[in-house]
Formats: sequence, structure tokens, C-alpha cells
Amino acid sequence: MANYRTGRVAHEIQKEVNDIMRKRVRDPRVQDVNITDVRVTGDLQQATIFYSLLSDKEEDIEKAQLGLEKAKGLIRRELGQRLSIYKTPELIFERDASVAYGNRIDELLRDLNKE
Repeated sequence: MANYRTGRVAHEIQKEVNDIMRKRVRDPRVQDVNITDVRVTGDLQQATIFYSLLSDKEEDIEKAQLGLEKAKGLIRRELGQRLSIYKTPELIFERDASVAYGNRIDELLRDLNKE
């Protein structure tokens, strides 16, 4: 039962964070950031938000991470106003490596087909 609730809360957080980042966050460093997944702990105290970027440059990744860390307070405050849960979870932003991993697999498969 609790697993179902964490899934619903994670989905709602993902939807709201996407909306907040589009409408409220004005930082140009996070303009190309896409939220790919949210994982919430069982007690709903922490939410790990996974994001991806269109750019693979290390410089852009660092800038996006700094921008997200700076906007964390605004995003958490907005979430607290929009969600109807007892306590707003602490937000942790992590880059989603699965997108880059998938691109690498596609590249290897294309190279295999060329040979």
C-alpha cells in the first residue's frame, strides 16, 4: 500500500517540478533541463529528481547542476504550496545517466551493423 502512495507522490512531484521549472524558474542555466524520473523514499522525506540535458558537454552539466541547486528552495516552496502532503520532501537533483547509456548502446549497435 505504501509503495503505491510513493509512486503517486513521485508522479505528482515530477509533474509539478516540470511546471515550476517552465513557469517560475528564470535561471538560463536550467532552460534545457528535462525531468526524467522522481524517486521518493518510503517515508516521503526525500525526493531524488533525475534530470537530463540536451548537451553532453561537461561544462553545461556543471552549470545546470549549479542552477538546480540554486533554484532548489524556490522549487521546494512551490511544491509545498501545490501538494497536499504533511511535509514537503527534501529535494536532491541527480543527472540521469540512463539517457547517455542508451545513446551509447545505440551507437554500438550502429557500429556493429556497419561492419
